[in-house]
Amino acid sequence: QVQLVESGGGVVQPGGSLKLSCVYSGSIFSIYDLAWYRQSPGEQREMVAHITGERVTRYADFVKGRFTISRDNDKKMVYLQMNNLEPEDTAVYICNLGGTYWGQGTQVNVSS
Repeated sequence: QVQLVESGGGVVQPGGSLKLSCVYSGSIFSIYDLAWYRQSPGEQREMVAHITGERVTRYADFVKGRFTISRDNDKKMVYLQMNNLEPEDTAVYICNLGGTYWGQGTQVNVSS
């Protein structure tokens, strides 16, 4: 069974930074794409950042220039460095593996 566990969420002031981490484990035998999504209460889940096994990245327009996704295949981890955070970034951030598997999420609150 594949499991993903996020960490690193918390409360930060606007303009601040956080780095989220996600470790994945289980019957994973390929270098799957990884992604970060986020979801606010009453909102649809939306893609934030995506990274392929070749470390090709893409980002949602609303985080370009502020967030950076990276991965460590040996550690089975994916990261999301979030800079210049805005109140609108407040959400549960969820790790995704291969478009199929999801973590439970970690809460990020951006407020003054």
